[in-house]
Amino acid sequence: MGTWPLMTKIRDDEQTSERRGRLLAKWFFGGFLAMARYLMHRVPLYRRNRRVLDEPEPPDIGRDLPGDPATLQRSSDGLGTLYHRRYAIAFTDAACDLEELIEKLRENPNAASPIEFSEFRRLDDHDGGFEAGDELVVRLPGPWDGPVRVVEVTPTSYRFVTMKGHMEAGEIEFRARRNERGWIVFEIESWARSGDRLFSFLYERLPLARELQLHMWAHFCQRVVKIAGGILMANIELHTCTVESSAPSEQAA
Repeated sequence: MGTWPLMTKIRDDEQTSERRGRLLAKWFFGGFLAMARYLMHRVPLYRRNRRVLDEPEPPDIGRDLPGDPATLQRSSDGLGTLYHRRYAIAFTDAACDLEELIEKLRENPNAASPIEFSEFRRLDDHDGGFEAGDELVVRLPGPWDGPVRVVEVTPTSYRFVTMKGHMEAGEIEFRARRNERGWIVFEIESWARSGDRLFSFLYERLPLARELQLHMWAHFCQRVVKIAGGILMANIELHTCTVESSAPSEQAA
């Protein structure tokens, strides 16, 4: 009888070591593939960067959202600089309309995602797309994964808010519209801070961490054009607005 706790501890230690081994392999090989893709296939970007003195807030930050609000990680829960980013890619002659394009992305969240860097999975392990209230995790090559909740779905857009444990704190929206020329414009807009002090240090101090994130969403935009069967009309535009003031949670720490 006295050997059972010891055997249980040995099994737990073996399982923990195995999990750590898988995690380290994921960090190494996933990070290597992401780095290689970034160096060899950098996406042309038209960048606009600016700083503001007054801190903007994500739209409707205090609104009611689906699910348990205690498990969400809003931008006010984060640390350091608030980044407001918008990626935009314009294309024409698409084989589908706006609603069909967004439906394709919802039915298969990985259709446009660079799998070697980020992979979407539902937390309930169900296959298929997602609706408002569903929860997903973005598997990443590093010590963080990105749990998110789908908080809004319209015929031409969907929005995620980060959950506890995410490397960032904020929200991100994916949407499609037509511009004045009749072209389809696919946009990704995010408002986010770092989710913890380690990621804040890496993201703020190491430009490569930010570049890899930009690379991921830029490739996502490029793949959206392929999914739509469209013809690219201009390079991806990236607008970044940074706010230097600290989040309330950091000021109180």
